[in-house]
Amino acid sequence: MMALSLSSATVLALARYVASLIVTVMAVAPVAAENLASYPSATIRIVVPYPAGGTADALPRIIGERLQARWNQSVIIVNRSGAGGNIGAETVALAEPNGYTLLASPPGPLVINEALYKELPFRPSELEPVIVMGSVANVMDVRPGFPAKSARAVLDYILANPGKVTFASQGVGTTSHLAGILFQKLSNTSMLHVPYSGSAPALQDLMGDRVDLLFDNLASSLPLYKAQKLQIVAVGSLQRLAALEDLPTVVEAGVPGFESGTWFAIVAPAKTPPELLDRLNKAVNEILAEPSLKAKFAELGVQPVGGTRAETEGLITRERQRWGELIRAADIQPN
Repeated sequence: MMALSLSSATVLALARYVASLIVTVMAVAPVAAENLASYPSATIRIVVPYPAGGTADALPRIIGERLQARWNQSVIIVNRSGAGGNIGAETVALAEPNGYTLLASPPGPLVINEALYKELPFRPSELEPVIVMGSVANVMDVRPGFPAKSARAVLDYILANPGKVTFASQGVGTTSHLAGILFQKLSNTSMLHVPYSGSAPALQDLMGDRVDLLFDNLASSLPLYKAQKLQIVAVGSLQRLAALEDLPTVVEAGVPGFESGTWFAIVAPAKTPPELLDRLNKAVNEILAEPSLKAKFAELGVQPVGGTRAETEGLITRERQRWGELIRAADIQPN
């Protein structure tokens, strides 16, 4: 084997380079430790990948206000909507992993879009789970003038009119769309999908009798139900809801295996130090245990969740597998 011959100048240059690396590492280590000890010492940005006004926006604002009061540091909510939530999620994925840029999101960008889109500019599975803020059941809404008035009657009507009943969604690949696909699969029915850009226009057309059915989250549908602007005939949770205790679950209505809800999680960029993630998890868990927080969430129809980072990761992993399988089996394609 031929030996590699290096000049003395080259050897000296390499030695200096290695020495500089060692000095750099030694210098950075205490700085990093100091940053961990003083975190947070600057403004925290929580990116919401959807427009302001919905539940996905309301929950991080509630949490952010309490984090700000607890830490005496500014916490701002930044709405970066578009591309099914991918724009906001990419913003966080590309941010410095220093705990000052976080993503607060429903399932879409975290567990659905990876199976829905052929290419993404980031890997959702690499985002670091922090905590699930809350969850809310989806409910089965029907328009005011729909001929069937109970969950079982609605199912019978859909069975008797294949391909004629329209179901709205918040958009292709959203939880409301996937709930409709799951419902058809488990009930052996066929409906016509009508996608919208968000809950608001879908609910508007439902209340106007222009579409028949919508799987929507309880938080946005309950006030409209109480105002008698639409019908809620069943709930997507496995157990009946205290807010709608007289209404059956979709399973009770005759669709075994159906479960649909929405959760809202906080995640961080890949390689964020575990100590920072633990600190965030602990703080939000303590906030979720506050009676005033529980009361505020209850007003929105949201159940506080919390838990460990491992539990959050487990939920996200299970949901990614569940909805990914459904998307591939139904061959759902984005617009």
